[in-house]
Amino acid sequence: QVQLVESGGGLVQAGGSLRLSCAASGRTVSSYAMGWFRQAPGKEREFVATITGSGGSTYYEYYADSVKGRFTISRDNAKNTVYLQMNSLKPEDTAVYYCAAGLGGDLRMDNRYIYWGQGTQVTVSS
Repeated sequence: QVQLVESGGGLVQAGGSLRLSCAASGRTVSSYAMGWFRQAPGKEREFVATITGSGGSTYYEYYADSVKGRFTISRDNAKNTVYLQMNSLKPEDTAVYYCAAGLGGDLRMDNRYIYWGQGTQVTVSS
């Protein structure tokens, strides 16, 4: 069993930055793909970014078009932690951000993820 705990959310002005962290416990997540999703009030949960696991020699990152060039996902397997650096934040980035661990397939789909955190609120004021 894997437990995921997100942190780093908060209130920031438009144009600002935040770095979210997702700390895993229970077992190492180095072989898992790790993703970030978000859900705004009244909207469905949507894909933000994902980074592949250590099955290959290279990690691959994928981003939603809405965050490409502004957000960066990274992982530190020694710390069993995944990060989401968010720059140039916009009010439309306001949402609860969730971290998730998955094994493969279309990693933009939330049904590919097995373990989920409880989420951290990000609010961007205009």
